Amino acid sequence: MANLVNLESVSKSFGVRPLLDGVSLGVGQGDRIGVVGLNGGGKTTLLEVLAGLEPADDGRVSRNRDLRMAVVTQRTELAGDTPRAAILDPLGITEEHQWAADPRARAVLIGLGITDLGLDSPVATMSGGERRRVSLAAALVRELDLVVLDEPTNHLDIEGVQWLADHLLTRGTALVVVTHDRWFLDTVCTRTWEVVNGQVEQYEGGYADWIYARAERSRLADTLEEKRRNLARKELAWLRRGAPARTSKPRYRIEAAEALISDVPDPRDTVELLAFAKRRLGRTVIELEDTSISAGDKPILDHETWRVGPGDRVGLVGVNGSGKTTVLKLLAGDTQPATGKRVQGQTVRLAHLTQELHELPAQQRVLEAVEEVARRVTLGKQDLSASQLAERFGFPANRQWTPIGDLSGGERRRLQLARLLMAEPNVLLLDEPTNDLDIDTLQQLEDLLDSWPGTIVVVSHDRYLVERVCDRVVALFGDGKVTQLVGGIEEYLTRRAAVVAEAPAKPVKAPVVTEAKVSAADRRAAQKELARVERRMGTLDKKEAQLHDDLAAAATDAARLLELDAELRAVVAEKGELELRWLEIADTAE
Repeated sequence: MANLVNLESVSKSFGVRPLLDGVSLGVGQGDRIGVVGLNGGGKTTLLEVLAGLEPADDGRVSRNRDLRMAVVTQRTELAGDTPRAAILDPLGITEEHQWAADPRARAVLIGLGITDLGLDSPVATMSGGERRRVSLAAALVRELDLVVLDEPTNHLDIEGVQWLADHLLTRGTALVVVTHDRWFLDTVCTRTWEVVNGQVEQYEGGYADWIYARAERSRLADTLEEKRRNLARKELAWLRRGAPARTSKPRYRIEAAEALISDVPDPRDTVELLAFAKRRLGRTVIELEDTSISAGDKPILDHETWRVGPGDRVGLVGVNGSGKTTVLKLLAGDTQPATGKRVQGQTVRLAHLTQELHELPAQQRVLEAVEEVARRVTLGKQDLSASQLAERFGFPANRQWTPIGDLSGGERRRLQLARLLMAEPNVLLLDEPTNDLDIDTLQQLEDLLDSWPGTIVVVSHDRYLVERVCDRVVALFGDGKVTQLVGGIEEYLTRRAAVVAEAPAKPVKAPVVTEAKVSAADRRAAQKELARVERRMGTLDKKEAQLHDDLAAAATDAARLLELDAELRAVVAEKGELELRWLEIADTAE
């Protein structure tokens, strides 16, 4: 299989620091490659050199002459002042019925929520996340050989990440993607590149395979740091035991994996932590009683009662704009309810990680900012100094004396999280804690939370983090309630798919057909096919209704929910195709 892009002995530096040093690799047809590594380690640089956005200092980059490639990075510029101009105009699609009849354009526009934004809305007034979604849509509507993406899941909710993964799997287009979303890596990617110390280590498989390879490599190379070895083995133990969806049919050798983790304890002792949390927190933690709160005219909670107890580890999910951040602020006491009341236990020491970065003195050093809160901290069974905690969050000893004014946005986010934990809270409210964190830092955070004996409520689009850290999941479906989901993320996605399938379709202008003579034979054939399509649509309507009933009956059976969800998706997809065919032949039949 011919390579689409080749890098031969490529080097690239910024200042005196080499980010790529003599790297040779290739991207073949159909490859789906995930790029991982520490923040600032060269992942984005590798993508930009590969895509031709940055020249290599040394070496050679070659691409197929007729390569059809799209690149979406954090600095991609939109080729238009509205989504329509950026996405559809380059394809020559000027009418509503044209994109509605184009399966790829229709899937992308709806799947990424572009139709909800409005095709003629000005891009200038959109948020950064909305503009990134438009850029992603402009790339995915094209016929491509290779798509290069830098953190495509950052501004998508869990449902959007699921859609993107499904879309990329069905396209067959080669993919190179930088992302810290481990569920996405494991679901989509067949190869992994780790950028480390100017080199690119290559592995077969996705995230689980990469973790296994790192653990195995650490076992064989005793010179590696002990803590890195232990973290890799603990992560592997989680992948094999912690989440049922990840333990079936692993691509790596099961026997070797079991040998590596035979003496690794479970990620956390839930019973012990719950008992300890009750001793620290008492019976009452945070309770919302008969509360109502809205965002403008949109109700979020409507006379809802929700009690968060000692030792609860809760993931709060919902589509973008459903009010998750507002509910978190309500739990924190930063927002007051319109009706009802919020009750907080007397022993609660609450810490709230918001999406906004708190300003600290620019000349203050990293270690000084952490020690300003406390010099030592006990997190569960771990006793750490301020310096040790800072190192856990990606600040090695030589970086701890860096002025805060010289830190990147991601580094300031990590510092904010370190300061939060340094205060030894017993209730943590985390709003998108994975933003700007690389995979190694995420593993360190999860390792700390594994033995943390307190109450946690997490809002995150990172499905892996929610499944790893939380014991239960609740959702906001827009009905003013906090809905408990026994089946976790899978149940949430199933319910959302059912809601989308039941929603009335938005009207689409029918194609304008000019007067033309239609023979009697053509009309009879069209009428016959029209009758067949209508019969099939009736059958699918009944099947869809039955599947919704089956989904409700199987609410507590995660495996059955997955199976039913796949059937429902297939039925909805077939109905969409039949509706388009019906439009095509209706005029002829008349």
